[in-house]
Amino acid sequence: MRSGTRWFIGFILSGVFYTTGVWALEFDDIVDKARDKAEAAYQPPPEVPEFLRDLSYRAYQSIRFNPEASLWRDGRSRFQVMMVPPGSYYTHTVKLHEVDANGVEPIPFDKSAFSVPDPELEKRIPADLGYSGFKLTYPMGDGSEQNQFLVFAGASYFRGVGAENRFGLSARGIAIDTGLPSGEEVPSFVEFWLERPGAGSDRIRVYGLLDGPSVTGAYRFDVQPGSATRIDVTAELFYRNQVEQPGLAPLTSMFYYGENTAQPLGEWRPQVHDSDGLLIHDRGTGEWLWRPLVNPSRLRLSYLQVNHLGGFGLMQRDTAFHEFEDAEARYDRRPSAWVSPRQGWSDGEVVLVEIPTDSEINDNIVAFWKPKDPVQKGEHRKLTYSLRFGGNEIAEQDSGRAVQTFVGGGNRVGGGNVEDAYRIIVDFSGGPLDNLEPDAAVVSKVSEGSGNAEAVEIIEHFVEYVEADDNWRLSMLVRPADEGAPVLRGQLMLDGKPLTETWTYSLAPNSGIGQGR
Repeated sequence: MRSGTRWFIGFILSGVFYTTGVWALEFDDIVDKARDKAEAAYQPPPEVPEFLRDLSYRAYQSIRFNPEASLWRDGRSRFQVMMVPPGSYYTHTVKLHEVDANGVEPIPFDKSAFSVPDPELEKRIPADLGYSGFKLTYPMGDGSEQNQFLVFAGASYFRGVGAENRFGLSARGIAIDTGLPSGEEVPSFVEFWLERPGAGSDRIRVYGLLDGPSVTGAYRFDVQPGSATRIDVTAELFYRNQVEQPGLAPLTSMFYYGENTAQPLGEWRPQVHDSDGLLIHDRGTGEWLWRPLVNPSRLRLSYLQVNHLGGFGLMQRDTAFHEFEDAEARYDRRPSAWVSPRQGWSDGEVVLVEIPTDSEINDNIVAFWKPKDPVQKGEHRKLTYSLRFGGNEIAEQDSGRAVQTFVGGGNRVGGGNVEDAYRIIVDFSGGPLDNLEPDAAVVSKVSEGSGNAEAVEIIEHFVEYVEADDNWRLSMLVRPADEGAPVLRGQLMLDGKPLTETWTYSLAPNSGIGQGR
């Protein structure tokens, strides 16, 4: 570590206190640690005692951190830190450090900071156990109440929310070979450093050290909570081994079922999901691409080509309570997440991994950027990007958006009279659509998107304005070939110019939605 003392100069600008100065810890220190780890053999972090790993979800959730014990609670910082206990899914501890005016100091484990209702369990918890992660809190509302807005815990996962959200999808430091037959490798953050913000500051900096069998990494997270929480990420990665499918800026979510899928037998809720679609912005073509999520019958990977990536994200566009009717989970308040690349992003593609699940407790959706150039053993790569958690407007999209997708049989009342066909309905709204008269000459553009025109027969498609919802509806009748999963693309046009994003959808076999077969 570089040695030295920390000094700062404070100044007031628009009522906010800022600090500048030289700290006892610099990002290069974390980079050096990651490089040194990459040059040594991988050593997995030691696991916590078996009785903690075997805790049921309910037993683990009964262990509560006392907010009165939060780090920085007695200071002038608006940020506080709550600790996460190990156990259940959190199988190892991480090293935590505080960076403040006194330099860098470890954050010791304090068993008394937790309430454990089971006296036998409380007795068995070691006094030097350690923490599995931490939660950042900040007054997100008008008052002084501390609200949790960002959690680092479990492997390389971190979850964030905007001011109006409840926790849902997660981000990760990196994904390695996710969805491949060879099996996924799961690196973990093993050490963190938390810089104590100055009084009145609305920003906090966190450093993280990641380690895994094939990669180590140094991370800097510059965080600003708010209506949308923004995290500027800087990462330097050192690869111990060649990696077939590195996943950069990965997002992980849950999609059990929605309006575009069959409803599981016995489920009374209309929909259950943390995210309902993948959004991609191609800065090269200006196109916005929307891909509704599905819960497939078997593992499915989609590779989505982009000329010049402007951003990608897993979005929750369904934000009305009646779309879920779940008063406990409140899926209508789950955040969207949007990744904006900055430096170090080479050519590549967005990868969407959809994993079958029979329960809402499993995260079965992953999206990430896969660089075109293969990653070689011993390689060192750098990248920066911005990540935002918040409402579904965080992508700052200016085109019309697909707000609903319905898929049904094409040989029944309301669907059509064509055997082995699908009736697909897509409702669009927003952007330039909001300024159109109901009789505007809007037309549809529909095609097969995988390059195999023989994979599907597009029998008809047309557009109508739906006054009841103030939406523009694209209706398609299509018949897939006997095998394969054709990809459809649809868009609304006016005078030869696009009004909307491009809706794209893969007609998965065995979807559970009858098409007359």
